[in-house]
Amino acid sequence: MPSAEAAAFSAVTGALFAGLLAGYGIAIPVGAVGTYLVALTARTSLKTGLAAALGVATADGVYALVAVLGGAAIAGVLVPVAGPLRLVSAGVLVVLAVRGAVVALRSHRDTAARPVTALAPGRAYVSLLGVTLVNPATVVYFTALVVGDRAGTAAPAAEQVVFVLAAFAASASWQALLAGGGALLGRVLTGPRGRLITALVSSAVITALAVRLALA
Repeated sequence: MPSAEAAAFSAVTGALFAGLLAGYGIAIPVGAVGTYLVALTARTSLKTGLAAALGVATADGVYALVAVLGGAAIAGVLVPVAGPLRLVSAGVLVVLAVRGAVVALRSHRDTAARPVTALAPGRAYVSLLGVTLVNPATVVYFTALVVGDRAGTAAPAAEQVVFVLAAFAASASWQALLAGGGALLGRVLTGPRGRLITALVSSAVITALAVRLALA
């Protein structure tokens, strides 16, 4: 394989890995949305749960796309401050990671049940899409990650597409896992210990991304 093709393949593979890691980083913590998703599936049907899971993943994909396009648009402007911007972006990610861990620890003893309203698949998709879209942490997360990683460089369109699709696929696979597990898996992941563990795992993943940015 020619060196140019090898470099292009390596870049796309890197974008794929980065997208998957970013998608799982934002999707793994089982908070209010994840708890609702599992409970909704248990109370309705797998079809409704998967529709709701797709709604969450769509929102994550939309924000990943917005962050990628925004990063590409301002890449040239960021050249003089690429180094400091990576450090700032890494700092933002660390703050998000710490915040997620702190919130998880504080709510570890909160076992109050939350009511679940039965929804048709279409309405479940729209509802979970809307709930996730209004979460500011999602757009802050993807923007800090993408802009920090691409500071001073405009990634090729193929890499951008791969990153967004990978982030969407990662989020969709995790949300589908929650929905597919239903009541059985839900009792494990949405209980106090499960929510704490998944939140801490997510914080660790986000911290690893921050370290990667800082050392780039």
